[in-house]
Amino acid sequence: MAEALGFDIYGTLVDPLDMDEHLGEMVGEEAARFSALWREKQIEYTWRRGLMREYADFGVCTRQALDFAALSFGLELSGEQRERLVEEYQNLRPFPDVLPGLGRLRSEGHTLVAFSNGVERTARELLRRGGVLDHLEDVVSVDDRGTFKPDPEVYRHLARRLGRPVEETWLVSSNGWDVIGAKSAGLRAAWVRRNPETIYDPWGIEPDLVAEDLEQLAGRL
Repeated sequence: MAEALGFDIYGTLVDPLDMDEHLGEMVGEEAARFSALWREKQIEYTWRRGLMREYADFGVCTRQALDFAALSFGLELSGEQRERLVEEYQNLRPFPDVLPGLGRLRSEGHTLVAFSNGVERTARELLRRGGVLDHLEDVVSVDDRGTFKPDPEVYRHLARRLGRPVEETWLVSSNGWDVIGAKSAGLRAAWVRRNPETIYDPWGIEPDLVAEDLEQLAGRL
């Protein structure tokens, strides 16, 4: 049976920790820690804004998280440096399995869209630069609903955009909290466990499928 799948972008299709190489010239050996903190705060800020009902788009959250990381490391970023780093976020590379995995899934008749906290225009450009956009039928953004994952409304929005009942809509994500959010909203979900050391949240809400990467996912659907 052909499935309808919404793919998370950051951490699932592209690697946000690729920013390490761009941060190296600014913070040296601390680049990996800086990058991880930036990503951690980026996610945290979306959750906080969602709970507070004080929406600002993903670009705002990304810049504010970068500012937090810079302050934490005692780094004074110029406006030019800040914007250059944010621009490099548009050049994140897809994981090696993404293009072949999506190609196989598409050839088997599945409907594939990107589903992101990012603004649609920004997400499209990121995926275009990485050569991923042509493998997808659409890009669905939470920006349309003015809130963020894991708000149940954004998962229902994905189902509506795919034209499927919630229970026949799949989320594919490397983020355990995203998988749990989708399952709680009634969707089916696949967890892409890119790092074998990653611990899945022990909430008793399990993914329907676990795969190491998108090629393995394609072989299991």
